[in-house]
Amino acid sequence: MSYKIAIDGPSSAGKSTLAKGLAKALGYVYIDTGAMYRAIGYYLLKEGVDPHDEEAIKKVLDKIDVTLDYDSDGNLHVYLNKEDISKFIRTESVGDAASVSSQFADVRSKLVSLQRKLADEKSCVMDGRDIASNVLPDANLKLFVTASDECRAKRRLAEEKEKGIDTTYEKVLEDLKARDYRDTHRKLNPLIKVDEAHVIDTTDMSPDDMIDDVLKRFF
Repeated sequence: MSYKIAIDGPSSAGKSTLAKGLAKALGYVYIDTGAMYRAIGYYLLKEGVDPHDEEAIKKVLDKIDVTLDYDSDGNLHVYLNKEDISKFIRTESVGDAASVSSQFADVRSKLVSLQRKLADEKSCVMDGRDIASNVLPDANLKLFVTASDECRAKRRLAEEKEKGIDTTYEKVLEDLKARDYRDTHRKLNPLIKVDEAHVIDTTDMSPDDMIDDVLKRFF
């Protein structure tokens, strides 16, 4: 029987860093749900489909196949219709398209069924916005990862500059707050902290601190 760890929280709080670290330490599979939504966002932008247009998205969903795989070094690869798009999906524009289109029931239904199937097959760590509340309500351990807005904006800015993206702290902070609002106010499975989730505030934590904290407290 698989052991499931569900991690929720806002953008740039450290969810993925923690999830990847825990999966590696415990020998579990890391399921990057955000990457799956980004794959759909990437497809919409590439094909000229408006991420806000629910009816247009419904017409193309059957043409989209998203799969995850890991190489021998444990690196995640995201495939869209059998094409490895891993290096194309981490831009701000793809993230925004994913955030907007993920509000629609058909998009979420398509990916949630796949995510649950993956989680039933192997012990896993899964992170996202509605993992504990919707995707894996039966998770053995539920965590809610958070950090201050300022901390999250600084982390995102560093990531953007590392990728060579020209932006500002003010723009990044504005984008984060806009995404937070969308995620917490969408009608379908908004970002929430379920009662049984343990809060992990990463504001003053390094990546190693986050992982060590969870391992010491729960394993």
